[in-house]
Amino acid sequence: MYKEIIKGCRKRQRESQKELYKMYYAYGMSITLRYADTRDKAAEVLNDAFMKVFSNIKKYDMDRPFKPWLRKIIVNTAINHYHKRDETDKWDNIEEAGSALKNEEQITSGISYQELIDMVQELSPAYRTVFNLYVIEGFKHKEIAQMLDISVGTSKSNLSKAKQNLKSMLEKNLI
Repeated sequence: MYKEIIKGCRKRQRESQKELYKMYYAYGMSITLRYADTRDKAAEVLNDAFMKVFSNIKKYDMDRPFKPWLRKIIVNTAINHYHKRDETDKWDNIEEAGSALKNEEQITSGISYQELIDMVQELSPAYRTVFNLYVIEGFKHKEIAQMLDISVGTSKSNLSKAKQNLKSMLEKNLI
């Protein structure tokens, strides 16, 4: 069914574009919410990502799964939005990373998915972006450093601080 919708999108049929958007809106929001400060900003990133999807839909290989292609566009759009932020909001100037947390945090059953997303949104943009790229998307620090134009040490440091901040938030919420 989705292949027919994609064929319609390739012909720039508004109804097909609307159907594709509705079909993957929740999936896209689940990604952008992790990168944005607010739901409104997440929706803005998602809308920009869909504009890129519709502009580049002819490049999509119909023999491959659609979701990974869409996910890559959404993540790259979120990174582009991050780059557009003021320089003052960007990165801590720490070049060497502290050691990562020795104990990996585990989410207990006492916290909902939405509460976790809310906590991730409370992280600074730098910490939130590195956390998502490393923990959720599975990129390596070297790849993150290249994508965000930072050092590997800064990537590691931001991940460590993101984990520390999340751990503090979790402890406050679970007490």
